Amino acid sequence: MTEHVNISYLNGPDIAQLAMTDAEILAAVEAGLLAQGNRQTVIEPRVHLIPDPAFNGHFNVLRGYIAPLNLAGVKVVGDYVDNYTLGLPSEMAMLNLFNPRTGMPVAIMDASAITDMRTGAITALGARHLARKNSKILGHIGARGTAYWNVRLLDSLFDFDEIRIHSRRPESQEAFGRRLEQDLGKKITVTTDWRSCVEGADIVVEASRLQQPEPLLRTAWIKPGALVVPYGTMSAVELSLTDIMDKMVVDDWGQCKGGLFGSLRAHVEAGKLSEQTLHAELGQIVAGHKTGRERDDETILFWHRGLSLSDIALGHAMLEKARGLGIGQTLRYA
Repeated sequence: MTEHVNISYLNGPDIAQLAMTDAEILAAVEAGLLAQGNRQTVIEPRVHLIPDPAFNGHFNVLRGYIAPLNLAGVKVVGDYVDNYTLGLPSEMAMLNLFNPRTGMPVAIMDASAITDMRTGAITALGARHLARKNSKILGHIGARGTAYWNVRLLDSLFDFDEIRIHSRRPESQEAFGRRLEQDLGKKITVTTDWRSCVEGADIVVEASRLQQPEPLLRTAWIKPGALVVPYGTMSAVELSLTDIMDKMVVDDWGQCKGGLFGSLRAHVEAGKLSEQTLHAELGQIVAGHKTGRERDDETILFWHRGLSLSDIALGHAMLEKARGLGIGQTLRYA
């Protein structure tokens, strides 16, 4: 190489300074889904690294390529359930972006906030296509980092009359409720149990942090015509959940059909969720190749595992905004 090569670096404070709006986040992630639906992407199944079972955590490595953005990316995210005891987030991540034609690094980004935002965006975009348009009651289980963006971005689309939340730790759910009330400007109902949180809700999101699979969300509590979005690492739903669904949608079947973790892993292994029973991937619906919700009485399941494509798409949007605002640092690579 005859010239210096520089890469962009966005740290956590840089990401916060960007102050990405709800609309910007949704538009960026939707662009990734559109490319995926039009088969303009490459995505490989995530891989896991478990350093030591005693640490009660693992790393996920996500990899992908989005042709319209001319970017490839790799994200490494730690998932450590007990980090709250150390005052740390359970999920911390780094995103590397590359030129797919040369392999040259383009950017390094703190992807902890990206992970939370893109997860919430996928939940919300799934609901835009799969929930009833007049959905007014949200039941949300879990108060981890992604939970805030689930509720915030869902509410930006549906303007709920009632938002119920529940978490296994009273201190976390109370703090979560206060933050939502302050930011959304509406009353949040903090429930003491799973049933009162989800029963009769139009949209049910299960983002729990269980140590091991346990069927805490009962199929009988699901309202006909509801949208159910379970995505916990460990399953919290009954095996019968898929039996009541008129449609089952995932973000990427390749990510869902294998691996160690996931809320519907047992359903895949039992054959209840398969290529034959799957209605569509969300990207196919966004691109107009498959239908979303067609009737108000359809009960629909949306399982998303989290895609590198969403990280890359949102990372690209942040990088472009940062360059326009002069935010971030330039590091010499070579």
